[in-house]
Amino acid sequence: MSEQTEPQLLHLVFGGELEATNSARFKDLKNLDIVGVYPNYAAAEKAWRSKAQATVDNALMRYFIVHLHKMLDPDGDGILG
Repeated sequence: MSEQTEPQLLHLVFGGELEATNSARFKDLKNLDIVGVYPNYAAAEKAWRSKAQATVDNALMRYFIVHLHKMLDPDGDGILG
């Protein structure tokens, strides 16, 4: 990695309607809203916040941020897997 290139800390933002407010089980996996993949947490949080605020009237609708970079490189050494 060159000195000018920042690491890609990929984050996925997605959401959907839950079965209950106290679980993370979705009612219908076919209707998940995949908002997008973002290059850093700040960009992902901005997208998450926008979606969460737009659905605030539905208590069962939830959006999440997944740290993809931690799944791709769990020990942080820059080597996949």
